[in-house]
Amino acid sequence: MRRTKRRRYPSEPMRVADSLAAKKRLIERELSRVLSRDDSSLMRAMRYAVFPGGKRFRPLLLLSSGACFNAAPRLLLPFACAIELIHNYSLVHDDLPSMDNDDFRRGKPTCHRAFSEDLAILAGDGLLTLAFEVMAEAAVPADALRRKQEAIRTIGRSAGVHGLIGGQVLDITLKPKEITRPKIDEINRKKTGALIAAAVEAGAILGQAPQAQRQAILDYGKNVGLAFQVRDDILDSRRKGKTAVPDRPDYVAFEGEEKAGQRLENLVRRAVGYLARFSPRSEELRWLALSLLEPEREVARA
Repeated sequence: MRRTKRRRYPSEPMRVADSLAAKKRLIERELSRVLSRDDSSLMRAMRYAVFPGGKRFRPLLLLSSGACFNAAPRLLLPFACAIELIHNYSLVHDDLPSMDNDDFRRGKPTCHRAFSEDLAILAGDGLLTLAFEVMAEAAVPADALRRKQEAIRTIGRSAGVHGLIGGQVLDITLKPKEITRPKIDEINRKKTGALIAAAVEAGAILGQAPQAQRQAILDYGKNVGLAFQVRDDILDSRRKGKTAVPDRPDYVAFEGEEKAGQRLENLVRRAVGYLARFSPRSEELRWLALSLLEPEREVARA
């Protein structure tokens, strides 16, 4: 009898990595399309803020979340790109002289350094408003209109006064004597975590996730959001040196790097634990969460 040659399959991590790489290419193409309307100075500044981007962590979360519930990529993509536009608007404004006054972002001059402060402000405004235009124009089946509205509302709330903007206000107004562990967690939940949690929740909404699974995936997102910022604090501390005074109240300055590392691992493990109900469909979400524990993969500036 002729022996059948055993077929070799790629390892699981390689398959997940390839799938996420394909999703990232999809995101890059669509972002390029929506930001190619003209060659005005404003649009150039907006493109400069978005390209070349980081890991596209937030839109990947949204696409991977929706995929858990078999949502079509074409349904999810406008919302994934909108999340990334909102994120990059926040970075442009966060770097301004009136905020963090940073000169470099992703290895190149910040938007206000490359263009001008006034144009950078307007570029950030343009990215934010474009995000909602992209979501509003998203073509969805008639039976998905309510889900579309809910996804827009979820993302809008995460970017507003109870989310990203509210966290930024706390960040710039908190006095040293007011810094406590709960306050740092509140800043992190709002300024960083809210948009990350909204990404996975919007994917679940668009995928018609059952309520129990939607809550579990939201809990995953909340823990990943906190973990993301704790990791950012650790990397900032390592880049600047332990004796440097942080630009903002952060977890490492309050607890020290060792405890921050323990906190990061606990948050990631907790996040992964919430995915048990989706296995094996949640393998990409698991990969993205665990990537936060790998120091050589600096997703913190994504």
